[in-house]
Amino acid sequence: MAKIVCVLYPDPVSGHPTSYARDTIPTIATYPNGQTAPNPKAIDFTPGELLGDVTGELGLRRFLEAAGHTLVVISDKEGPDSQLDRELVDADVVISQPFWPAYITRERMEKAPKLKLAITAGIGSDHVDLKAAADHGLTVAEVTFSNSISVAEHTVMMILSLVRDYIPQHDIVRAGGWNISEAVSRSYDVEGMQVGVIAAGRIGLAVLRRMKPFDVGLHYFDFHRLPADVEKELALTYHPSAQALAAACDVVSIHTPLTPATDTMFDADFFAGMKRGSYIVNNARGKLIDHEALVAALESGHLAGYAGDTWYPQPAPADHPWRSMPHNGMTPHTSGTSLSAQARYAAGTREILECWFDGRPIRDEYLIIAGGGYAGTGAHSYAVG
Repeated sequence: MAKIVCVLYPDPVSGHPTSYARDTIPTIATYPNGQTAPNPKAIDFTPGELLGDVTGELGLRRFLEAAGHTLVVISDKEGPDSQLDRELVDADVVISQPFWPAYITRERMEKAPKLKLAITAGIGSDHVDLKAAADHGLTVAEVTFSNSISVAEHTVMMILSLVRDYIPQHDIVRAGGWNISEAVSRSYDVEGMQVGVIAAGRIGLAVLRRMKPFDVGLHYFDFHRLPADVEKELALTYHPSAQALAAACDVVSIHTPLTPATDTMFDADFFAGMKRGSYIVNNARGKLIDHEALVAALESGHLAGYAGDTWYPQPAPADHPWRSMPHNGMTPHTSGTSLSAQARYAAGTREILECWFDGRPIRDEYLIIAGGGYAGTGAHSYAVG
């Protein structure tokens, strides 16, 4: 029997919910690319409930314990003698979310000789040392596409909020004010702007499709060029580099994976090459951005605004400069963990576990590392660029 360690974010301060704003959520059976949604043999949760916190347990306990396995669910993952370090030493499987990343480092792998499977409940497995995972024979899997549209929707919300300067206007109302001239002094229409996406994978392409009805010019850069019919359908302009795209766009949305090659690639030189008064949205990874250079670009007025859902480190300390920098629209890595998304990535996590314990192949699109190297989605997303 196996020991599964599941690292999830803490319960709400007010306690795990006992009721919800909605009674049901839509059922998504197929994703835009034709991939089917997670399809485990069964689920032991109600879709639309909070599953990503410690009490929610991704709805896994009944399933795992009925099969004789041990499930340990924790949130303490950092610092000397963390609960994660204590529990991981004899674990067979570790599960974590990118929103509350448990950094599975080479050092941690070396102290956990039984560890064979690392699952990301969601998408984005850069919190796992993928090279070390390959060296140690671990399988790394994630629930690909489960929350891609969730992040795309969040991105569109951020683009509109930045350009229309929504947050300061809302703050004026909350404070009892009604100064219209102050409220609109940084507010523009997105119509007619040039909007670019860096990395047009599942999320980036979904953002492009959702921005098309706003009558903007659409641009993209990716190592894998999109099919010609998609470029024609969306009237896309392809750029040979991220820098070339940034120079042409009013809004830049970043969706590239975090790899050694992309670590802090968006730096002072990159920002200097952007139009004055342009906007950046980053719902990919916080470590893609040079923190100090971003703050300087906003304070100087060269950038008109920055919104992001991802930080480094996570959770961000109270004095993180991105909390107080001007014209920001930051959120605490919630874009991919809506209650709707949780139902899909919890079901996908169970599907992966069912396959693992039954000795059946895990879906190729869920695989990041297998057999000592990149596999499936990992070979496409992480091994290039």
